[in-house]
Amino acid sequence: MITLIAAAAENNALGKDNQLLWHLPDDFKRFKALTTGHYIIMGRKTFESFPKPLPNRVHVIITRQPDYRADNCIVVGSLEEALKVCPKSEEIYVIGGGEIYALALSLADKIELTRVHTSLEADAYFPDFSDADWDLQESDHHPKDERHAFDFTYETYVRK
Repeated sequence: MITLIAAAAENNALGKDNQLLWHLPDDFKRFKALTTGHYIIMGRKTFESFPKPLPNRVHVIITRQPDYRADNCIVVGSLEEALKVCPKSEEIYVIGGGEIYALALSLADKIELTRVHTSLEADAYFPDFSDADWDLQESDHHPKDERHAFDFTYETYVRK
């Protein structure tokens, strides 16, 4: 099972200058709960946006740089290679960025999307996807509060 997991604004904005556009502590907790113990596939820039590798996950980094190395991570040159190094019997999470999501969308079985209820300027975007291809299985709205500057909704989509 291939799952895309992302937080995207209503205009599909993900980030700008290799930074997230918001700080949503509850979304971080959900991301950690869902991805811990799994393989996570990401682009090099997404990996480099972390202060350090995320604990208790196997990092698979896609890059066009043939000499790129990252300690305790698997480095590959394509999404196809990334999927080959992951166990077939496990849920695999694709965690970004925009280019990697676009490559993986047609292969994905599920999307765990945190829809952030705002529109912001960005340089990385989540790809558009169609209700014709995806069923919204769950939707859980969270209003903004003192720790969250924006309303957001956890949405789980499964491929039809």
